[in-house]
Amino acid sequence: MPVSSILQIFAGVGILIYGIVVMGESLQIIAGEKLRKLIASLTGTPLKGLLVGTVVTGILQSSGATTVMVVSFVDVGFMTLTQAIGVILGANIGTTVTAQLIAFKITNVAYLCALGGAAICILCKKKRTRQIGVCMMGFGLLFIGMEMMSGPMSFLKTRTDIMASFAQHSIIAFIAGFVITVLVQSSSATVGLTMAVAAQGLITLDTAIIIILGENIGSTTTAVLASLGAKRSAKQAAASHVIIKIIGTVFILLILPFYSSFIQTTSSDIARQVANAHTIFNVIIALLFLPFVSQYAKFIKKIIPNDESEEPLGAMYLNETLITASRAAAVDAVRKEMVRLAGMTRKMIEDCHKIFEEDDGKLVGEVDRLEHNVNDITHEIIYYATEVGQTGLSSDLSLMLNSCVSGVGDVERIGDHATNLVEMYQYMQDHNLKFSPKAQEECGEMFVLVLSAIVRAIQALEDENIVLAQEVVDLEERIDYMEKTLRAQHIARLNAGGCTPGSGVVFIDILSNLERIGDHAHNLAMVVFDIDRMKKND
Repeated sequence: MPVSSILQIFAGVGILIYGIVVMGESLQIIAGEKLRKLIASLTGTPLKGLLVGTVVTGILQSSGATTVMVVSFVDVGFMTLTQAIGVILGANIGTTVTAQLIAFKITNVAYLCALGGAAICILCKKKRTRQIGVCMMGFGLLFIGMEMMSGPMSFLKTRTDIMASFAQHSIIAFIAGFVITVLVQSSSATVGLTMAVAAQGLITLDTAIIIILGENIGSTTTAVLASLGAKRSAKQAAASHVIIKIIGTVFILLILPFYSSFIQTTSSDIARQVANAHTIFNVIIALLFLPFVSQYAKFIKKIIPNDESEEPLGAMYLNETLITASRAAAVDAVRKEMVRLAGMTRKMIEDCHKIFEEDDGKLVGEVDRLEHNVNDITHEIIYYATEVGQTGLSSDLSLMLNSCVSGVGDVERIGDHATNLVEMYQYMQDHNLKFSPKAQEECGEMFVLVLSAIVRAIQALEDENIVLAQEVVDLEERIDYMEKTLRAQHIARLNAGGCTPGSGVVFIDILSNLERIGDHAHNLAMVVFDIDRMKKND
């Protein structure tokens, strides 16, 4: 076989894979906020997870990307194993969309798509419009890659020894499907290659099906690699994916003659038959497992038991694999980590309230511990967000990321003010200062109002609820008014000799810090309004 033909086959495979990648990435950018919300909705039934997994994988054009996301989500607590299994079943179906597209013999249309996409990329200025052009180019490259592979493969018609080894030794065909998928890390590319070989009449449908079975198990290695070094929950998700494919493969092998006969009835075109075999195999798996997802999850946990001692240290949601798997998911991870961080600072302010109200010095150490944790996680978030921002985000995701990073700064400042409050308490202890009963009462009222604003701001961020965010804006005005009123009243008490100057200075400082915390809660609420505007403009 000429070297040029070998190079053409490899080039065809490369172009096919590149087409899959760029089409998936552009669709992900075009989907933007909608994809982020779709991913964030993974909290329902296994059926809902299956549907979402199918749609997300159809957008990403990669079951590997979806399963890596799922493993990452389970690892950081985004979803349970039961929810993950539903999404994995859907991802298995969604990834077959590419093979179905490739089965259409529309090479001429593909050339026009590639040409039109290139023209859009060159002539259009808007980023979203240019991504549509990139998507069109990726779509065209799928078929151009297939066309480049198909021609040179005709030489194999004269190599009956190679083809006979596949037909006589099914294990060789199975291993070939497995190994090629592991090497190229794309099940769609392997299926495309199988379709090209089958279209030349080089292998039978039975052999093609066996190759596809090997490819399906090979596609699980991406999730397995993603789970290495992760918690046991992530390993459980990866193992569930592997076992699903193995059980499905064994089932199809047991009924292979019947399955092959059935696939032949679905189309007269061998390439379409191969694509259908891939799709129907994964649909059968979904139908087999979907009614028993909860029981299956329990079975997986018996094989790989939970580690009850696992507790997240540092950042919980910032999984590096999300950056390459899904930019939308990575941005959402920043938002979730910001909300979690805000919860820590809320706890710090609550502890400060108890310290002053109950004179509980034991909580000082807890506030200091949380402050160190908040600072460490803040640095992790900023570093992670910087990496995400360098991946070429869509305008809406970029806006959301920047808004969340700004919100992280406000959260970190709340933690700083909590530290200031602790230092004021320690100053009072060192100098044996006390508040008057009235000052103690007013201090408590200010704490309650500020905590109310923080709690609402965090809930508004978590739910992306503009009604709650508006409540925080209103509360901030009340906090400002209360700070001015209490300051004036306290100065009057000082002038009347109702309290000592030393404790009076501390009281004013406490009011000032609490008022600043109210400002930062207000800023967090504004992040929710930014997200809402982004969704309306999407």
